[in-house]
Amino acid sequence: MADTVDIITLADMREYMRVDSHDDDAQIVAMLDAARGVVEGWCGPLDDFADGVPAALVQAMKMLVAHLYENREATVAGDVAEAPLGFFHLIDPYRLREC
Repeated sequence: MADTVDIITLADMREYMRVDSHDDDAQIVAMLDAARGVVEGWCGPLDDFADGVPAALVQAMKMLVAHLYENREATVAGDVAEAPLGFFHLIDPYRLREC
């Protein structure tokens, strides 16, 4: 199995999130691994894509990591509403489906 940082490097993820400090690098790598697990839960192993991981799945992982980074708690104070991340729109063509 390829390492998650072979799919999205830490440097690419930090640039995507506009994070200049290295203070949270370990947390970002852990979030990348978590995002990969979520995507693989819906779409199957990313190593199974013969031509590499599709760009839409890479983007979905980046969006999920950025969301996790900005929202580190399970709850928030005040009004709560789900933000449409677009995550499911990106992974939908690759989702495993039962007939």
